[in-house]
Amino acid sequence: MNNLSLSLSFCHSRRESASGSRHAARLAATLLLTTTLALAQAPTPQSTPTHQAQPWKSIPIPPLNPFKPVEPTKIDLPNGVTLFLAEDHELPFISGFIRIRGGSRDEPADKVGLVSLYGETWRTSGSAQATGDALDDSLAAKAASIETSGGGAATSVSWSSFATDFDSVFASTMDLLLHPAFKEPKLDLAKRSEISSILRRNDDASSIAAREAVEIAYGKTNPYGREPEIGTVSAVKLDDLTAWHDRTVVGSNLIIGVIGDFDSKTMEQKLRAAFEPLPAGTKLITPKITFAEPTPGIYFANKSDVDQSNIYMVGLGTQQDNPDFYALSVMNEVFSGGFGSRVVQDVRTRLGLAYSVGGSFGAAYDHPGLFAVGAGTKSVSTVPAAKEILVDIAKLRTEPPTEVELRRAKDALLNSFIFRYDSPEKVLGEQVTLAVYGYPSDFLERYRTGIEKVTSADISRVAQKYVQPEKLAIVVVGNNPEITPPLSALGKVTTLDTTIPGAPPQQQ
Repeated sequence: MNNLSLSLSFCHSRRESASGSRHAARLAATLLLTTTLALAQAPTPQSTPTHQAQPWKSIPIPPLNPFKPVEPTKIDLPNGVTLFLAEDHELPFISGFIRIRGGSRDEPADKVGLVSLYGETWRTSGSAQATGDALDDSLAAKAASIETSGGGAATSVSWSSFATDFDSVFASTMDLLLHPAFKEPKLDLAKRSEISSILRRNDDASSIAAREAVEIAYGKTNPYGREPEIGTVSAVKLDDLTAWHDRTVVGSNLIIGVIGDFDSKTMEQKLRAAFEPLPAGTKLITPKITFAEPTPGIYFANKSDVDQSNIYMVGLGTQQDNPDFYALSVMNEVFSGGFGSRVVQDVRTRLGLAYSVGGSFGAAYDHPGLFAVGAGTKSVSTVPAAKEILVDIAKLRTEPPTEVELRRAKDALLNSFIFRYDSPEKVLGEQVTLAVYGYPSDFLERYRTGIEKVTSADISRVAQKYVQPEKLAIVVVGNNPEITPPLSALGKVTTLDTTIPGAPPQQQ
């Protein structure tokens, strides 16, 4: 689930960022101290000016070059299939992927986990022509790969090989796409693996906090907030996989991207021959999903074997097609964009209340992301850390970014953005994603202009509109007796039930 991944990853990324910056800061401080001591010990001529010259500040910084990525060639077939081709002759490889509309958000509520099982069983079962094991052997001999997977909004088939082996590997890919042979033993194996993961989901405190935060933010029955359970996984049958495949693998649901060492005209002919015979079928349209802000309050799950607390504060974020997306992105960078951001400087550096802290005003393509702020702290700092984070969130509404904060935030976003699309493969992947969600192909080019136009007044406006600390749900996972003062100092506490339905008592 995409939002779970986001929630789990942002603290990790902040830890990495903070760790690297900490070492750099220590080094810089050591150099500064050494220089200061040397200057203090040296005789000072009468003519020495009071203020040292800072010539580096006069170095001109040229404006960024125009961002115009080389877009892949797009071809629309009569049956609804969309092709994207990107030549890249640096290495003698060709790789590709087929994105198929329809993912876990579209699976029935009583069979949550179906798409994950489908993605796993599809590849391990193989096709009518070659079993999964036989396919493994033939691909290994060519140093090639074919993989299948299930996601939130789409399932996919991907392949990679030397350019000289493209025809045979692509033929195997098409055989797997068009003639899957789902097998009961492989489905049973996938089920056991999924259930084993479910039984272990309470082992790690941070995972519990992230899972519960997402569920509370979206709602337990919302497709973006629900979790697979032993019962829903066990309910999936072989016929369900076949029915899902027949429903989704039709021309109007397929978007194909191919990149590598090939001639575009020749590749187009091969892909047309493979995909034009497919029936158009019915394009999968996701039903309208209703989103509501989470019920505010303090939610707690006890974990007696830890000596620290994991805190998540969550509310609904926005979508990337929101006109306020750019201002919210800059606001988020000011608030939590790395070691120099407000929340890190206040909660971690100045007060020492958390060893990791970070956040994100999340924006998804087709539904609201999450406004999530997370922290890891020792048990006795739980309440003080939570209070300080709430203070920093509230300050977004009352303290507009300074000129320095605004410039740093915009520079950080623009300078890092280019590295997300600095290769033909990354640009191809993004173009396919934009096509899946119906975004314009020049969406990437609009990003730079959108960020550059953001002003301090824009940030104040969106903070007033979207940032409401009193509406956030606060999720804490920690060791209750060690949390002093108690969580009740923050407000009424609701105890979370993290038991696993259907699990043996010793594995709860």
